Amino acid sequence: MSCRNGGIVSIMGVYGGFLDKFPIGSVMNRSLTLKTGQAHVHRYLRPLLQRIENSEIDPSFVVSHHLSLDEAPKGYELFKHKQDNCTKVVLRP
Repeated sequence: MSCRNGGIVSIMGVYGGFLDKFPIGSVMNRSLTLKTGQAHVHRYLRPLLQRIENSEIDPSFVVSHHLSLDEAPKGYELFKHKQDNCTKVVLRP
């Protein structure tokens, strides 16, 4: 609904099942293009990690929690249920 006519709507992430109340009529009438799919993790992982190691990219703004490996189950629960304003958990040995 907020894309310009003839624009492209990209949906990336994890598939969430069936959609309800999706404005397909707006997509059709406004000639929008839908692009979907999983992120190409294997293609971008090494170059991105290299840029992080070179301090060209700082991803710390996304990380809300740092936990030990022993606390991984707690981290999964925090993220799954969006508790304690959890956005991303980094596990450390």
